[in-house]
Amino acid sequence: MAAQAAATTFNGNLKKALAGLRRINLEGLRWRVFDAKGQVLGRLASQISTVIQGKDKPTYAPNRDDGDMCIVINAKDVCVTGRKLTDKVYYWHTGYVGHLKERSLKDQMAKDPTEVIRKAVLRMLPRNKLRDDRDRKLRIFADSEHPFGDRPLEPYMMPPRKVREMRPRVRRALIRAQKKAEEQEQGGSQRKGRKREAKTEVAA
Repeated sequence: MAAQAAATTFNGNLKKALAGLRRINLEGLRWRVFDAKGQVLGRLASQISTVIQGKDKPTYAPNRDDGDMCIVINAKDVCVTGRKLTDKVYYWHTGYVGHLKERSLKDQMAKDPTEVIRKAVLRMLPRNKLRDDRDRKLRIFADSEHPFGDRPLEPYMMPPRKVREMRPRVRRALIRAQKKAEEQEQGGSQRKGRKREAKTEVAA
């Protein structure tokens, strides 16, 4: 009954959300929930790939699939650093001559943000026979709604991001650039003042 109630409250594609669950042995697995809101794409994907392989367990073995179920919510609110939103491009080929397709990260986020996280995670997994089974354990949703409310969910706490201190040479270069910009602004204002004085003298 609880499963049916959770399924009825879910407004997304229920068939896609529940696809392949029967092929997974759910006995003893934990249901980990990742909130992608405000998280950096690569750092989030690395944590998901660690949990989905079972590398966070002391019983990890590379030939066994001991990973937990991973539910990712708020995929549409994931962040990227730098100019990746416009510079990162996904390529694929249709098989016809000259039909190399491409799509930027910005367009892919508008079309299907769940595929962005799925590609990032799958490309961090080893390419072996366990890859498809691990892919089935990954459930990504664009919003905060999902049909697994009846499961014993455990929110995953992302580790704090370590910001490396700026190196002395880089810090000195940054200070020099800031001083140079300030000098240019001051010089530009002085030149404008001189031009105005010259104009007033000519008008007089």
